[in-house]
Amino acid sequence: MDIFPLKAALADVVAIPVTPFAEDGSIDAPAHRALVRRLFDGGVRIVTPNGNTGEFYALTPDERRTVTELTMAEARGRATVLVGVGHDVPTAVADAEHARDAGAEMVMVHQPVHPYVAQEGWVDYHRSIAQAVPELGVVPYIRNPLLVGDRLAALADSCPNVIGVKYAVPDAARFGAFARDAGLERFVWIAGLAELYAPSYFATGATGFTSGLVNVAPGVSLAMLEALRAGDYGAAMKVWEQIRPFEEFRAEDQSANNVTVIKEALSVLGLCRREVRAPSRVLPEERRTEVAEQIAAWAL
Repeated sequence: MDIFPLKAALADVVAIPVTPFAEDGSIDAPAHRALVRRLFDGGVRIVTPNGNTGEFYALTPDERRTVTELTMAEARGRATVLVGVGHDVPTAVADAEHARDAGAEMVMVHQPVHPYVAQEGWVDYHRSIAQAVPELGVVPYIRNPLLVGDRLAALADSCPNVIGVKYAVPDAARFGAFARDAGLERFVWIAGLAELYAPSYFATGATGFTSGLVNVAPGVSLAMLEALRAGDYGAAMKVWEQIRPFEEFRAEDQSANNVTVIKEALSVLGLCRREVRAPSRVLPEERRTEVAEQIAAWAL
């Protein structure tokens, strides 16, 4: 495995596509392919099917594999695919092997949702997955503020295919320390809390960021990336100010509206239905106009 192109691919806007549903509740395959194709047409070069914005935990095993295959059908020759995997170890390994067989280059391992996560157990969990697919790059998704950097370093010592990190603890100082304890130059550091956190995380070592907003406006997210790459934090913060109301709406009530607001915006644009699966819920009708008003000024 040549890790250098994979590392370069991670240092970008890592789009997390939504999973659109048809009227009968099944995955809307034509809409999914169209939405992914729209991302690529808009300049996106790396996507994570089966991420949280894709309602990973609400999908069945067969649906997750369908999402991977639909994404790969559009991505070949156009973009890098970083497939989200998780749940118990056998399930994560099976999904990673499916991603490999479908042609994906990397997998992102969701933060374990088990209520009892030991530091060494975290290492064991990720090692089991990474060693099962040595042909793939592996990116842990870290949401645990108690995890220490040397545990990530220990994981990579035994699994050299662990090449990047999606860091999603909302604390830029902690991120900066964690990255340096683990090895700032050893991994590609992705700001896993999207555009509102990207400037502060870039200032302390990140070179990429994830985005759900990119589903709606690829050009807006890419404009922030361009500014951050240039070190122009003034320009990046102008984008930040533009999207702040939208992203804060998504973050309400511990991110209850995270996917809901994205799908509502796509519905406003006529690109997919607004329906989400429980435990998420569609916006009440009286709040839907807020989404339309917030995206009206964007160049869509």
